[in-house]
Amino acid sequence: MSNPASHFSIPAGIVVERRSAASPWVDFTWRPVALLAGAPAATPWICLDDDGTTATFYAGAVSLDLYKTEAAHYRDNLTSPQPCAWVAISETGGTPPCVIAGATIDPAEGEALAEAGTVVVEAVPLPPAIVRQVAEFVARHPIQDNFVKRERDRADPEALARRLPADGTNNGRR
Repeated sequence: MSNPASHFSIPAGIVVERRSAASPWVDFTWRPVALLAGAPAATPWICLDDDGTTATFYAGAVSLDLYKTEAAHYRDNLTSPQPCAWVAISETGGTPPCVIAGATIDPAEGEALAEAGTVVVEAVPLPPAIVRQVAEFVARHPIQDNFVKRERDRADPEALARRLPADGTNNGRR
């Protein structure tokens, strides 16, 4: 069982955008556009806005998990000009049209999500309520010291040399 102080989950909602595509092969493109503080009680895939070419939908709830070992990454995110969450969605080709593949506040993990190649990953702004929760988590978990590699002891060149017996005789050896 994990230590509750070392792990913290923040509920959030994901908003995705459907945009008409200028392509003969696909009708629409999908991308994450917003993160909502808290998990809304709304049913996933409710249309929030539709102007004919662009529509936004509430895609569902996620849990943004924070770990004390990653506190330095969260701090770096919070000190950036625009703190973000990285949200990954994957198109299904059916109903629902896409699923949430993941969401994170850790920039390194966000970059790793983008390497998969089969998902759409976007950095979306963090709502102020989530920024406050992440800042409180980082304040409770001080950044750990970096690993410092210790230097090796100098090698003794005589360590593997032949030694004479303690009585000083060579016992016929050369």
